[in-house]
Amino acid sequence: MKQSQRRSQKQPTVTACFPTFIYRAPLAKSASTGGAKLRRELRREADILRDIDTEGLSWSEKNYPQGYTSYGSMDRLHKSSPTFSSLEQELDRHVAAFARKQKWDLRQGRLEMSSCWINVMPAGAAHSLHLHPLSVVSGTFYVQVPKGSSPIKFEDPRLERFMAQPPRLSNAPPQLQPFIEMTPKDGDVILFESWLRHEVPALRSGFESERISVSFNYDWI
Repeated sequence: MKQSQRRSQKQPTVTACFPTFIYRAPLAKSASTGGAKLRRELRREADILRDIDTEGLSWSEKNYPQGYTSYGSMDRLHKSSPTFSSLEQELDRHVAAFARKQKWDLRQGRLEMSSCWINVMPAGAAHSLHLHPLSVVSGTFYVQVPKGSSPIKFEDPRLERFMAQPPRLSNAPPQLQPFIEMTPKDGDVILFESWLRHEVPALRSGFESERISVSFNYDWI
């Protein structure tokens, strides 16, 4: 055996296991448009919903301080609005791409949107740490993101098991940090597995526009 081969066999190996995937892409195939027409329609419907959704406003006052969400009142907008139905059709292909990346064996089933709701966050609003139980894929489509607004922040799902582990170096790569932040742009889609906890820190003051997004879940049926 050559000396170089003997040396290579003695080198330690470190294997990265159990990856957590987060998918990000522009909604539209043309990144230059970002689904601009659809985003305009979603902004218009968000304004209408906030005006008429008294149940949602009441729910938001208790659970979504300073913001508005239809989560507690109308969470199947893809079944009642042609605009949100069009969004569902666009999202279907992204969810299918995410499923392929995960190497999921869906057998004779499929991933189908089960819930869909609008979120409007003015300055000062926040969305606390949470997950989406019972679903498979969750995500958000970003209709309008003011420049400098808060990112979506994901928590390492192993965090509670680290126990006596030393802290990471500040310059450790993102995949080794306890939290990952992604700052979306108008027209972006972000997908993740529904068990992954996430939050949106409070939006700083000074914004003239609001952060508008559509959140959704997909189930395996």
